[in-house]
Amino acid sequence: MVFNFKYKGENIKMTNIERLKLETTGITLTEEQYSMYLQEAGVTEPEAEYNPQSNQNKRQIYMAALSILNSTANNPTLMKNYKEDDISVTGFAESLQQRINQIEYLLRMMPAEGTSSDSKSANRTFFLFQS
Repeated sequence: MVFNFKYKGENIKMTNIERLKLETTGITLTEEQYSMYLQEAGVTEPEAEYNPQSNQNKRQIYMAALSILNSTANNPTLMKNYKEDDISVTGFAESLQQRINQIEYLLRMMPAEGTSSDSKSANRTFFLFQS
């Protein structure tokens, strides 16, 4: 299944790179860099059409986005150069870390490939240890 949605009556298709760009809006990279991050996340064809029904495809997009955000967080020159009227450099760093935490949480909570949405809790384990 291909990621199709309708906008003003037209079917829109999206590639893996386009989906990754949506997830990392505001961070500008070259097409080669986006492709490299996707390939590191296991996407063999970055220009292939995005499939939102595939948990594996979603996981790969989020893993690539997490790598991009971590690379951004590890580059202090980007932190110093980023300034807007309503956000400070420290605010950018805090917001970036919050987004990294959100994506890590999404990845942990995402069901594994092959599980249905009805069995979301089937692949989670909870341990309670008392001392």
